Amino acid sequence: MRALTYHGKHDVRVDTVPDPEIVNPRDAIIEVTSTAICGSDLHLYNGVIPAVMNGDILGHEFMGRVVETGPGSTLKKGQRVVVPFTISCGQCFHCNKQQYSACDNSNPAENQDLTTPLYGRPVSALFGYSHLTGGYPGGQAEYVRVPFSDVGPIVIPEGHDDEKVLFLSDILPTGWMAAENCDIEEGDTVAVWGCGPVGLFAVQSALLMGAHQVIAIDHYPRRLELARQLGAEVIDFTQTHVLEALIEMTGGVGPDAVIDAVGMESHGFAVDNLLDTVKQTVGLGLDRAHVLRECIMACRKGGRVSVPGVYGGFIDKFPLGSFMEKGLQMRTGQTHVQRYSQDLLKRIEADEIDTTFLISHRLPLEEAPTGYANFYSQQNDWTKVVLKPGA
Repeated sequence: MRALTYHGKHDVRVDTVPDPEIVNPRDAIIEVTSTAICGSDLHLYNGVIPAVMNGDILGHEFMGRVVETGPGSTLKKGQRVVVPFTISCGQCFHCNKQQYSACDNSNPAENQDLTTPLYGRPVSALFGYSHLTGGYPGGQAEYVRVPFSDVGPIVIPEGHDDEKVLFLSDILPTGWMAAENCDIEEGDTVAVWGCGPVGLFAVQSALLMGAHQVIAIDHYPRRLELARQLGAEVIDFTQTHVLEALIEMTGGVGPDAVIDAVGMESHGFAVDNLLDTVKQTVGLGLDRAHVLRECIMACRKGGRVSVPGVYGGFIDKFPLGSFMEKGLQMRTGQTHVQRYSQDLLKRIEADEIDTTFLISHRLPLEEAPTGYANFYSQQNDWTKVVLKPGA
């Protein structure tokens, strides 16, 4: 089959690789009909995620049709499914608490030695996202093996276009959980750093959850305009001092809740970010955490900090004094996709949530390297790229 594979920083290629096979009884093989490039894929593309190996198949946002099942799968051949990016067994302590992204059993033991020194405990598995998270081949391919297929995939009724439901795989539930982690109350102001796909869905979700005011922060004009069209007020951080603007826009108080939808590769010319960039470039640090620091400094006393943005390791210059003295709460983590799937599918079917507004480009899988290069270098215009295997 054809699949997008990693060969180093800014070097991804569509190669011919072996077809996936059933390995365990609960496996299924999916013929991929649509897959997407996620903003967090750019962390892999930029070479800042550890334990990515040459030849690894990338991609964790995908859907398709079931073509083969193991005897323990509940799926049927021919069904259309969206596959969550998190791989979860459905039976461990965490899965039973609907903490699917903390599954104890999906990350193979041989990869757990990589994660324990970095994170303290082994993490659960993800598709196409390094050997820290299991080393599973991803979905930017013609076919993919889906472990624990009786737990994860969301069966999609016929008649729904792929693009209406594709983002149930990651960015829609991620934006939704980011807003849910804010514990939004009537009259709240929520500030969202980053108007990429997750940030835009967080804006949309926060407004649906009843936020009185949502403020979106970015510097790409088109992305800020998309946030404005959703109902947010916007700040261009290259034109405005963000902390001063937020204080003014909230009557001197600060936002009730803040969302860091940027993560480990934040932009900006602040001194702390420049130092982080140097450390990241020479391999002394994994993360540029300017946005997280700014979120903590901006949030009102007693407020909530939600972090859906991906971080990979250790950060310094953490404003712990501000965090403690203001009595802030922080919630973060990979998304428990299966917890939200059915509710969000119903909201899509009821036209409560628009899922297609951010798609800017559609490409055949063979043009995926071009898609990555432009999604990285032309982020104002390339807001979301959907790939079509076999096209």
